[in-house]
Amino acid sequence: MDWENLRHLYAFAEHGSLAAAARALGVEHATVARRIAALETQLQTRLVDRRGRRLLLTGDGERIAAIARRMREDADAVERAAAGARSELTGTVTISAPPALAAARLIGPLVALQQKHRRLELRLIGEARSAALERREADIAVRLSRPRSGELIIVRLGAMPFRLYASPGYLRDRDERDWSFVGYDAPMAQSPQQRRLRAIAAGRAIAFTASNAELQQAAARAGAGVAMLPGFMADDDPALVRVDGDAPPFQREIWLAIHADMKTAAGVRAVVDALKAAFATGAD
Repeated sequence: MDWENLRHLYAFAEHGSLAAAARALGVEHATVARRIAALETQLQTRLVDRRGRRLLLTGDGERIAAIARRMREDADAVERAAAGARSELTGTVTISAPPALAAARLIGPLVALQQKHRRLELRLIGEARSAALERREADIAVRLSRPRSGELIIVRLGAMPFRLYASPGYLRDRDERDWSFVGYDAPMAQSPQQRRLRAIAAGRAIAFTASNAELQQAAARAGAGVAMLPGFMADDDPALVRVDGDAPPFQREIWLAIHADMKTAAGVRAVVDALKAAFATGAD
């Protein structure tokens, strides 16, 4: 049995089309089609119904894809077990975190750790989505929402305060009732800080939206309106001033998660300890 053929069938089942499976695997869509056809020849079973405009799995295809999915999960478990058994500070540890938080709070302690352990390779991915730890898309996930499922070890690192900021030029000669706001567009439009911003706006326009906090900060500097930003980004920005006075900040908790299989991996433990220490002291 050629696992590569099964892997391509699994990707097709998981993503729903040849093109989407090809993007996920980093190959041409013709390669996915060829691999599935080879598996059909090997098994002497039709796995894909090609009669309509859209390719669909047959009943046999769905059953075999489900088996391939379990094989993929078992293969991921083997990789996690092997990584968890390593005792030396070597190899690669991948950390997934929101981009702004990663740049402001994770870079410093991670660079210090890598300089101390030169054989340890650190890979930091700035992304808003939640990486799948069970599939080893990352070894460590730092998130602003507590994970609710999976065999995870979860640590609360701290909290991220958000406040309102605007440029002095925007505020000059403008009544608070006439403020407009800078916020998130999809898919972050339903984030807790965006819901809080809409509540504060109370019907006033959110006239400028952007996909991440860095762009919102730049828009606020340019006079687009009032933005809700993390304090670590905007407190020291000379082009912005706080506009919410002594009001308590809106806060989101910062969580770190690792898969339970990775708890004994020396590199993962070292990164977790470094981040816990950095947040405990407030160091960047």
